Amino acid sequence: MEDAFNIFRDDDYDSDSSESSNTEPTCYVFGYGSLVWRPGFSFTECITGYIRGYKRRFWQGNTTHRGTYEKPGRVVTLVEDENGIVWGCAYKVTGELALKYLEQRECKLGGYDVKYIKFFPGKTSEFSGISGEAFPAIIYIATPDNSYWMGEDSLENIAKQICSASGPSGHNVEYLLRLALFMREEVPHADDDHLFTLEKLVKEELIKRKICLYSVMGQQPQMIERDYHENIRRPVTFAHSSKIAEKKLRCLNI
Repeated sequence: MEDAFNIFRDDDYDSDSSESSNTEPTCYVFGYGSLVWRPGFSFTECITGYIRGYKRRFWQGNTTHRGTYEKPGRVVTLVEDENGIVWGCAYKVTGELALKYLEQRECKLGGYDVKYIKFFPGKTSEFSGISGEAFPAIIYIATPDNSYWMGEDSLENIAKQICSASGPSGHNVEYLLRLALFMREEVPHADDDHLFTLEKLVKEELIKRKICLYSVMGQQPQMIERDYHENIRRPVTFAHSSKIAEKKLRCLNI
């Protein structure tokens, strides 16, 4: 675990110089599945953004959170894709408590391996402390080598499996729909055909089985304070208004 922090001790990635003197190491963890809406650990910052070179797929089985040994659920992992982009969020964590929790949740119970990637912030500002350049983050990826791997299948079959699975953390349908909701709310311009096609098929399957959508969604998760950078104070400018004809009303950015 110490190695996980060592690569993040570079001051170039420390947004607050006062934090760099902190005796506890700081790092970023990238979430692209349930972590985007239910992290389960303490963090000091949540940044929406993306990674490159992967695509998100519901190819990992799950028997501890969203399924059982009799009826495994399906959760997401990442598959290498040269042109792929996967959106999610990076959490800034300090100390080892969060990583110990994730080691249990993702590795021991989920079958994921730890890797390191470059994370690209989706929105930045002069006040965010984060430049537009990529910075390193920890990521959890499942491979075909783990015992929970379910692999590729038709989207119709995957949708049926998701509708049939439920575990200690809730119904498998909730996992899928909340992930789709995150994508629509946070990055509405992004494409994720695999996710959104499954969302459509799962909703159709629920109707066929006469299952109420509300009954599978569980409790509303706690709202996450994300770094949107939308409430930025920008200097007043008349650059665009100067191009408007004199007799027209002007809309100024004030």
